[in-house]
Amino acid sequence: MLRDGVTVLDGITWTVDAGDRWVVLGPNGSGKTSLLQLVTAAAHPSSGIVDVLGQRLGRTDVRTLRQRIAVASGAVTRSLHPSLTALEVASTGRTAALAPWWDPPDAALLAEAAALLDAAGLGAAAHRRFGVLSDGERQRVLLARMRLARAELWVFDEPAAGLDLGAREGLVADLAQLAADPATPPIVFVTHHVEEIPPSFTHALLLREGRIVASGPLATALTAGALSRCFDLDLILDVDAGVGGSGRFTARTRQARRKVGPPTDPPHPP
Repeated sequence: MLRDGVTVLDGITWTVDAGDRWVVLGPNGSGKTSLLQLVTAAAHPSSGIVDVLGQRLGRTDVRTLRQRIAVASGAVTRSLHPSLTALEVASTGRTAALAPWWDPPDAALLAEAAALLDAAGLGAAAHRRFGVLSDGERQRVLLARMRLARAELWVFDEPAAGLDLGAREGLVADLAQLAADPATPPIVFVTHHVEEIPPSFTHALLLREGRIVASGPLATALTAGALSRCFDLDLILDVDAGVGGSGRFTARTRQARRKVGPPTDPPHPP
């Protein structure tokens, strides 16, 4: 895939099957955003073939296709008008619109959206403006919006960005619960941090400079070696997988960077 004459994705072969829960990892500039644009039918490939939910990009009406894909991302958050209420934002999930003005939700749809917000602990915030909610509350609204969509594919683009520790852990727990539910559609989850990978995820795709570093089942694709090549660091990867373990990952450099402090006076000669 070319963008302004620069190759941003090269030699990518990737399939997401029903029931898969994929995490996509890579540094800035690795091609994650470009890949998501193809997955969500927001862009067309400059070469090669991309099929999304059985529809080939370039041969299908992407406006209809996009309604079958639920997306939570910073771009979606920024595109939603801050004056909309949490309930109005959640209700737009069914049509994949960014505002309810052109296709107002009926009473039944509003009631369904309100029930989802209530289940997410946001019942009291349903009529508050989206723009005044905390980052964590906005993510829960977006998750309710996705659940209302009845989509066939869920895509999360760095949903934990900007969240504090408590909100991030709440989001990871919510995604883990959804990932464990066989009724949940396939999930593609993009992040920079292995600590954000929810338990119950099944596969990993690691990208660097537009190419695949590793791809496949989580246990074989997400290794210290692959992660080190992906981020060009010597990394140690740990997983809490013992009895009672959470299944969560952590990563750190093998040797901590030396702390740089102010210069000190040389020792006095004896």
